[in-house]
Amino acid sequence: MTPQSLLDAMLPLVADLARQIPPSERYRRLLDAVRRLLPADCAALLRLDGDALVPLAVDGLSADTLGRRFRVDQHPRLQALLAAEGPLRFAPDCGLPDPYDGLVEHHHGHLPVHDCMGCALRVQDRPWGLLTLDALVLSRFDAVDMAALQSLADLAAATVAAAERMDDLALRAEDAQHRAEQYRRAAGQERPRARRLVGRSAAHRALLREVALVGPSALTVLVSGETGTGKELVTQALHAASPRAGRALVSLNCAALPESLVESELFGHVRGAFSGAVAERQGKFELADGGTLFLDEVGELPLAVQAKLLRVLQNGQLQRLGSDREHRVDVRLIAATNRDLAAEVRAGRFRADLYHRLGAYPLHLPPLRERGRDVLLLAGAFLEEQRATLGLGNLRLAADAQQALLAHAWPGNVRELEHVLARAALRALARHAQRPRVLTLDANDLGLGAAALPVATAPMAQAAAVPAQPLRLRVQAFERQAIEAALASQHGNWAAAARSLDMDRANLVRLARRVGLAVPARNGRPGLGIRPSGAQP
Repeated sequence: MTPQSLLDAMLPLVADLARQIPPSERYRRLLDAVRRLLPADCAALLRLDGDALVPLAVDGLSADTLGRRFRVDQHPRLQALLAAEGPLRFAPDCGLPDPYDGLVEHHHGHLPVHDCMGCALRVQDRPWGLLTLDALVLSRFDAVDMAALQSLADLAAATVAAAERMDDLALRAEDAQHRAEQYRRAAGQERPRARRLVGRSAAHRALLREVALVGPSALTVLVSGETGTGKELVTQALHAASPRAGRALVSLNCAALPESLVESELFGHVRGAFSGAVAERQGKFELADGGTLFLDEVGELPLAVQAKLLRVLQNGQLQRLGSDREHRVDVRLIAATNRDLAAEVRAGRFRADLYHRLGAYPLHLPPLRERGRDVLLLAGAFLEEQRATLGLGNLRLAADAQQALLAHAWPGNVRELEHVLARAALRALARHAQRPRVLTLDANDLGLGAAALPVATAPMAQAAAVPAQPLRLRVQAFERQAIEAALASQHGNWAAAARSLDMDRANLVRLARRVGLAVPARNGRPGLGIRPSGAQP
């Protein structure tokens, strides 16, 4: 690297500082300049986020690297680079494990002895992250001038600072969860490490901007999207971005409760309010006072409870079940549903006034099939979790596995991806008599062929590309058939049918009503459903 070549590479980057360039493009240009100047096979730009380093741009590493989080305390090379005063080159015989072992493109398995160096980036005199360089040939970096590398690192720091100014909204959403974790630790409320929103697609970046925009407000948010798209994770990000981040986030799955207990769970009860109420108890609203209440599957709430929920949202007052005493609460509500609530309103199953109150700020989550290569980033995040769980040096995807992930329709979205990778890791590990340092998953391990899908999932996978209404009709038809079969096998007994489907009876009744089946009357007398003479509901 000559002074002239350094100058030639730096001038375009300096000019870029004053231009309106998307952060991802700015990072790509930076790594392009690094690769032109230095004889590296791999380069990465990583941002320090709490106790982990998050890749923002990579060159020569697999695409799923961008979805991983490298815990500093688990990667001694990265830890040493952050602690160094300037650029640091590791000796060829350095025994410290390499964080990119198994992640180098076109190189399978364990990395041999190679050349490795990097330097810390500082913004406003604080550690911001790292620039790392790897060469697969020993002594490749012998001729590198460390002072010149430091100059390049200083320019890289200016580049990332400019990118953050340009992308402030998205960064606020990404940073909010880290700040919330700090608040909880300070209050002695340490919880298991929360997952992060991962993605680079246009749809995901738009979602991050929406989260950063509405998160700090007091507006009620209605989060909608298909099953498995990450509604609870988005709720956590909204709470973390709000002034209430240091207070409680309380969650309630409205579909998981019998209809008779929903009101008590939401608003609490007094002793003797109903059979089994042996003591006074606060509801979720009071537990969330000063913080945020997340109501998942809000479309499953009975109409009677919807009216009481509306009253709390309007004036912040509630009455515990069995009591006339008023309680005031200050709660920010976030609701989620995978149902079309507007259609539920038209069908008379959901109150129009509550729908408009909940939807003060509607937030729709895109399905995974519309997020392009985000599937690889998400795969990287899940593989990093599995790597730690299984005690492996690294867990990587073969090229055919990456193509299989990109080609799959993902009817179960991100949750399906997580489960597919967990199963694949176990299958791949079972092929080895001894635990390998680097475990590679291939397409066969993923089991994404049509034959590998459960019977209930296969029609949904085939329908993933069709318009939403035909897909909804197919799903409802399958649900109806499953309920009819369960009732027939249990001789029309709804409670027994619910147990056979691993559901609560009240939830089964609501689902049956939604798909057009006649159900038992609310007073317990037989309705018009499938029920032989004499059968009990």
